[in-house]
Amino acid sequence: MPTPESPLQIGPHTVQPPVVLAPMAGITNAPFRTLCREFSGGKGLFVSEMITTRALVERNDKTMQLIRFDDSERPRSIQLYGVDPATVGKAVRMIAEEDLADHIDLNFGCPVPKVTRKGGGSALPYKRNLLRAILREAVTGAGDLPVTMKMRKGIDDDHITYLDAGRIAVEEGVTAIALHGRTAAQHYGGTADWDAIARLKEHVPEIPVLGNGDIWSAEDALRMVHETGCDGVVVGRGCLGRPWLFADLVAAFEGRTDAYVRPTLREVADVMVRHATLLGEWIGDESRGVIDFRKHVAWYLKGFAVGSEMRKRLAITSSLEELRAGLDELDLDQPWPAGADGPRGRTSGNNRVVLPDGWLRDPYDCAGVGEDAELDTSGG
Repeated sequence: MPTPESPLQIGPHTVQPPVVLAPMAGITNAPFRTLCREFSGGKGLFVSEMITTRALVERNDKTMQLIRFDDSERPRSIQLYGVDPATVGKAVRMIAEEDLADHIDLNFGCPVPKVTRKGGGSALPYKRNLLRAILREAVTGAGDLPVTMKMRKGIDDDHITYLDAGRIAVEEGVTAIALHGRTAAQHYGGTADWDAIARLKEHVPEIPVLGNGDIWSAEDALRMVHETGCDGVVVGRGCLGRPWLFADLVAAFEGRTDAYVRPTLREVADVMVRHATLLGEWIGDESRGVIDFRKHVAWYLKGFAVGSEMRKRLAITSSLEELRAGLDELDLDQPWPAGADGPRGRTSGNNRVVLPDGWLRDPYDCAGVGEDAELDTSGG
């Protein structure tokens, strides 16, 4: 399949191949980004988990840890969440003036209730004037730093916003747009609408458009580019428990489709231990690192012949020694299982989107949205 004719350009940063790690709360911290970047050979763009603008401005301890980047991370990419234009502006200026990152992405795609009930994430683009005000503050405050945004199609099928939001983004100087081809109501259920990605690309030819949704393999990424004409792909749930997917993505975009990674369980186990080790070093406590790693166990073991009792045991480990000992009891010579490349992570859909009272009454009026609508914590 053909790949994009020219490299993906995010401001001064050339992203080649055009592959981006999607921000995921509690997942895309520095250790996971390190693993993905190592498998990619340093190619691609790897975005932090969501950082709340209010927490950043107030220098919340957890938030300041979340924005720590490894020395090898270039460009450093932060995703911000905010609802109040003034607070977003303060956060962006702080990043630019203190050299905290090289690229800023704005979150208008998160569908979880704690975000949408405050008018944030995927609820926010419905308020066109509020979206414009936030983007204007961000682009102005960023100076030379490129500002991008990630969004969904809309709130639900009756409140589609992505084309209007795309045009506003272009007018306010946003560098690129990523579109997840689902509404907030779909959450992660159903099938991503790749046709919407194609329509957005036609609607805003001035800037790069990246596609997101249902990329479970390198072939899916190539197919999305071929079918939609998008300039690159954003990969989220497809790499859960599978950071080597980025090696496959690099190989695919470079035309080396015979170089895909198909690890044995022994190789997967080694990555699991390294992941847990990195988390412990990052947190500063081995036990807390292994506990944080527990949520990854089922994703790494997907498709392998591992009994339910052993899966449960591995998912309650609290030390590297305990994790390694449990893994060593498995049949580590198992080859990569057929079907392990498929969907992973959350799949629930058809949710009622929790919104502020009267949110849908007027798509332009944003009265009552201010600093009190900001979340005060970041990440997972």
